[in-house]
Amino acid sequence: MTPGPRNLITDVPGLRVGQAQDDRIKTGVTVLTAGAPFIGGVHVMGAAPGTRETDALAPERSVAHVDAFVLSGGSAFGLDACSGVAAALAEAGRGFAVGPALVPIVPGAILFDLLNGGERDGDENPYPALGRAAFAAAAEDFALGTAGAGTGATTAILKGGIGSASLVLPSGHVVGALVAVNAVGSVVAGEGPHFHAAPFEVGGEFGGFGPARSALPLALPATKLRTGESTTIGIVATDALLDKAGCTRLAICAHDGIARAVVPSHTAMDGDLVFAAATGAHPLADLPADAVMLGHAAAICMTRAIARAVYLATPAPGDLLPTWRDSFGRT
Repeated sequence: MTPGPRNLITDVPGLRVGQAQDDRIKTGVTVLTAGAPFIGGVHVMGAAPGTRETDALAPERSVAHVDAFVLSGGSAFGLDACSGVAAALAEAGRGFAVGPALVPIVPGAILFDLLNGGERDGDENPYPALGRAAFAAAAEDFALGTAGAGTGATTAILKGGIGSASLVLPSGHVVGALVAVNAVGSVVAGEGPHFHAAPFEVGGEFGGFGPARSALPLALPATKLRTGESTTIGIVATDALLDKAGCTRLAICAHDGIARAVVPSHTAMDGDLVFAAATGAHPLADLPADAVMLGHAAAICMTRAIARAVYLATPAPGDLLPTWRDSFGRT
């Protein structure tokens, strides 16, 4: 398995990612969409999630396709980013047909970034506009690190961010991950600089330091130990032909990637969640082997994407935590 040409989730043909942010507030939105609806799934393992329309993704529900997934900052306020994306999709003539009406299907998840040093004044909710702007910016190339939903993200001792990675399987299927890292836990061992994800690194994509001698994290700071103030939210995607149950299984497998990259993960204070998307372009020729490899690749991509998010974060005025590069001097 090797990364795709961009090493981004958009190596899955047809997918696009758009981002918008407010650097003054230190928050933003990331949207995954495509030219046509796709099959979706979801799995939640954190104890403090914030979501919209995730029930519709259950295999037994009647809605079969998704128009976009949204990752947003802003805690519960950020769920309104989905409304901005849905409005833009409706204007484009996209959505689930209910008689003459079209209802865009836009599941979303949020992370808590309200206490990260950003300036927050005024009563207007910025997230519908940020969602609309992120959808309008959707493209094959997009920024990593301090961008989109990762703009104001933090981890235990370092600034978080938005990350992505991809793999092309021997079967020809493509798998990718997109993640906003705002975890209670740490992505580096001890005081760093070694990433927990190091055994899965490809081509020095997050510094090439290799594994640490010990994976034990530092004691977690009290600021990250309040319920509902942290999470890792992400998306895995493939061009394989999967149904909703298959997408759900892919999302479950991807949580292994979070556990490999963030220590500890899936805590009582996190809202860890993974969406899954399948465009259906390539059937699985060898069941169950192809399905097993898809899940394995999804976990690896998630692990690498998490490390890339933190590795590529950049400093901004008012930050409460340093970036990895500030701390360890590797560009």
